[in-house]
Amino acid sequence: MPFTQLPQKSSLATLKALLPFLVPYRRQFVLAGIALLVAAAATLTIPYAFRQMIDLGFGTPGSQSVRHINTYFLALFGVACVLAVATAARFYLVSWLGERVTADIRSAVYAHVLRQSPQFFETTQSGEVLSRLTTDTTLIQALVGTSISMALRNSLLMVGGLVLLFVTSPRLSAIIIVLLALVVLPIVLYGRRVRRLSRDSQDRIADASALAGEILNAMPTVQAFTHETLETRRFSTSVESAFNTAIQRVRARSMLTLVAILLVFGAIVFVLWLGAHAVMQGSMSGGELGQFILYAVIVAGAIGALSEVLGEAQRAAGATERLLELLVAESPIQPPVAPLALPPRSGNGAALGLHEVTFHYPSRPASAALQQLSLQVEPGETVALVGPSGAGKTTLFQLLLRFYDPQHGSITLDGVPIRQLDLHTLRDAIGIVPQDTVIFSADALDNIRYGRADASDAEVMAAARLAAAHEFIEKLPEGYRTFLGERGVRLSGGQRQRIAIARAAQKSTAAVAG
Repeated sequence: MPFTQLPQKSSLATLKALLPFLVPYRRQFVLAGIALLVAAAATLTIPYAFRQMIDLGFGTPGSQSVRHINTYFLALFGVACVLAVATAARFYLVSWLGERVTADIRSAVYAHVLRQSPQFFETTQSGEVLSRLTTDTTLIQALVGTSISMALRNSLLMVGGLVLLFVTSPRLSAIIIVLLALVVLPIVLYGRRVRRLSRDSQDRIADASALAGEILNAMPTVQAFTHETLETRRFSTSVESAFNTAIQRVRARSMLTLVAILLVFGAIVFVLWLGAHAVMQGSMSGGELGQFILYAVIVAGAIGALSEVLGEAQRAAGATERLLELLVAESPIQPPVAPLALPPRSGNGAALGLHEVTFHYPSRPASAALQQLSLQVEPGETVALVGPSGAGKTTLFQLLLRFYDPQHGSITLDGVPIRQLDLHTLRDAIGIVPQDTVIFSADALDNIRYGRADASDAEVMAAARLAAAHEFIEKLPEGYRTFLGERGVRLSGGQRQRIAIARAAQKSTAAVAG
C-alpha cells in the first residue's frame, strides 16, 4: 500500500481532522447547538414538573388540587411542544451538516487523488480508493449527522441530570457518582478494541471492493478464459473475510453496550433502593423520590446512549484515518514554484530534446527502463520509435508528459526543461493516442470534446473527419449523441482508436503520437 502511515492517535485527536470541514458551516453548527440546549433543558424540566404534581397536586383533595393538576399538566404540554420543535430543528440542522460535510470530504479526497502521479496507482487499486470515497465517508456522515449531535445531547442530559440529582438528594447523588466513575473506566478501555476492529473491518470491505472493481473491468478476459467460477469463489472468500471481521466488531460493540447498560443500571437500581428506604424513614418526600428516579433514568439513558455513540465514534475514527491517508499522500511530481513559459511557436510544431535520460520505475528500481538515452526532434520532423515490447516506447511518452521524472538527464520542449513548466502548460502542448485506448461512458461528441472542453460541435466533427471517424459515427443509432458504453464496449477496437485520434486532434498544438 502506498499510503502514508499516520502516527497512532486517540479517537478524539483523529476526529479533530474533520474540523476544517466543519468550520465553514459554524453558523449551522451554532444553531444546532442552540436547538440542542433548548431540547435538553426541556427534557430536564419534566422530572421537576412531576415532583410538583405529586407533592402539590396529589397532596390534598379539593378545587385547589384540581387547579394545581391542570396547571402542571398544561405546563407539561408546553414543555413537550418546545421539546418537539427544538428536536426537529436539531435533527434537520445536524442532518444537513452531515450531508454537506460528507460531500465536501468526498470532493476534497477525489480532487487530491486526481493530482497524484501514476506512481501512486502502481500499487493502489481503484476499488480501494472508491471504498474510501463511499463506505468511509458514509460512516463520517453518520458521525457528523447523528453521532456528534447524540453525543452532545446525551452529555448535556448526563451533566444536567447529575447536577439536578445533587439538588434533589446530595447523599444519594454522591453514591451514584462514585459508582458511575467505576463504570466509565472499563467502557473507555474496551472502546479502544472496538476502534481497532472497526478499522480492520473497513480494510476488508475495501479489499472486496477493489477485487470486484478489477474483475468487472476485465469481464471479456474473465469469460474468454472461463474463469467465472474461479472469480466468484475469490470474491466470496474476500466477502467472507470482511464478514468475519465485521462480526468481531459487532460482537465487541455488543459487549460494550451490554457492559455499559448493566453496570449503569445496576448502580442506579442500588441507589434507588437506598432512596426507597429514605422515603419510608421520612427523610425524603414521594415527589422528591419520583424526581430523583426520573433524573436517574435520564442519566442512565444518557450514559447508555453515549456508549453506543462511542462505538460509532470509534468506527468513524478508523474511517477518518483511512481518508486522511489519502489526503496526506503527496505526489512525487510537483509543479515548479516559478514556472517558465513556452516560447511563441510557429505552425511547424515543437522541438523536443532528450539528454542522457536514465529512468527506472519506482516499483522496479533494479531494472532501468531507459539508459543514457539522447534524442533530438526538430519542429515539423516526424520520428518513429520502434522496438520490441518492453523497450521503453511507452515509458518515453510517460516521461514526456511528466507522469514520472527521470533519475538522470533532462527533457526539453522548445529548449525549456519540462521540469520548469507548469504541468497543465506541458500537457496541454501534447496530444497522445495511447495503445490502450480509453473511452469514457459518454456519447461520441463528449468523448472527442474531452481533448478540448470548449470545442464547438463543428470543431468536434472536423476533428472526427481528420481522424476518419466521422463516417462510422454518423452511422451510429444516434450519430454523435450515441452512448458508447463503459470503456467503449459498443465500438470495435479500430473505432475506439479513431475516437482517440480525434480527441487528440482537438488540441490546436497537438503532436499526435501512437
